[in-house]
Amino acid sequence: SISFLFLLQVGFFPSECVELINDKVPQSVTNSVPKPVSKKHGKLITFLRTFMKSRPTKQKLKQRGILKERVFGCDLGEHLLNSGHDVPQVLKSCTEFIEKHGIVDGIYRLSGIASNIQKLRHEFDSEQIPDLTKDIYIQDIHCVGSLCKLYFRELPNPLLTYQLYEKFSDAVSAATDEERLVKIHDVIQQLPPPHYRS
Repeated sequence: SISFLFLLQVGFFPSECVELINDKVPQSVTNSVPKPVSKKHGKLITFLRTFMKSRPTKQKLKQRGILKERVFGCDLGEHLLNSGHDVPQVLKSCTEFIEKHGIVDGIYRLSGIASNIQKLRHEFDSEQIPDLTKDIYIQDIHCVGSLCKLYFRELPNPLLTYQLYEKFSDAVSAATDEERLVKIHDVIQQLPPPHYRS
């Protein structure tokens, strides 16, 4: 049909999709001579091509505040590269707060109030650094520890990485404490720099 041919011309289908579609299109359709594109469609194609070429870059969108970088669920290396930090801001803020105020039993074992955790998450995802000394967080210190765990849990590639999983597993299975310590130290040295720093 005309609309299908139009979408092909504009380039809305990747080549591999076109190959699959061509296999299923009847021979009578593929052999038919395509109708010339009307002036109206020609102008639309030109407009769409111009629009696609003139889209602002990701960097410009970030500068204008239109595009926000995700914090949670984003690859650690990519996030640090985009943010310009050595360690994720969410971890830096939370660990500093916990070292100062959170030396309590079960800081990483007990869960905080879900609404407080989500509020903190939203603030970090909005590229804000929340004031963790507010009463709401001081009274629910466990929500800060829970946010750290949430950050690590949502990393697409875990902190200790899938690639080194077997080596870490072998290291913790070592016979003696001394051997275990040496092996774990060796594997930690193999972590990618963003994972090692975090």
